[in-house]
Amino acid sequence: MTNTAEKGKTEKAAVYRMTSGLHRIFSGDPVSRKYVRITYPASKTLIAEGPLGWGVTPFKGNYYISRKFLVTDGFRINYLPGLCIYKFLYVWLDYIRPDGTRVKSLGWKYWLPNPLFPFIWFRVAVPGNHPEIDVEKYEKAA
Repeated sequence: MTNTAEKGKTEKAAVYRMTSGLHRIFSGDPVSRKYVRITYPASKTLIAEGPLGWGVTPFKGNYYISRKFLVTDGFRINYLPGLCIYKFLYVWLDYIRPDGTRVKSLGWKYWLPNPLFPFIWFRVAVPGNHPEIDVEKYEKAA
C-alpha cells in the first residue's frame, strides 16, 4: 500500500512540474536563454552583451541597452535633441572609438520618456540595422 501511495505522489509531482513550466529546472535539463552581442566591427569593440528581454530590449528594430549590459563607455551626448511622437524627447549620442575618432549620432537616449514604455527609460539605444554595427543573437545554456 505504501508503494502505491508513493507512486501516486511522484506522478502528481511530475504532472505539477510539467504544467508549471519548471520541469526543466527540476529534471536537470539545461534551460537555454537568448542573448545578444552588439559590436562595432571597425574598431572590434564590444558595445553591449546581455540577455534579450529586460537587459537588452529589442523594440521597433532598435536595441535598448540597460546600463548593466552596456560594456563600452564610449557614448557621449552631443546635445542634438529629437522628438518621437509616442516615445517623446531624446538626445543623440556620439560614439567615441578607442582610437579617439568620433562616430556621429550612433545611438540615442530618452531623457523625457513615455511612461508607458519603461524599457526605454534612460537607456542607451542603438539601431539594429545600422551598417556600422553588428548584432549577433545566440543561445546560452543557463
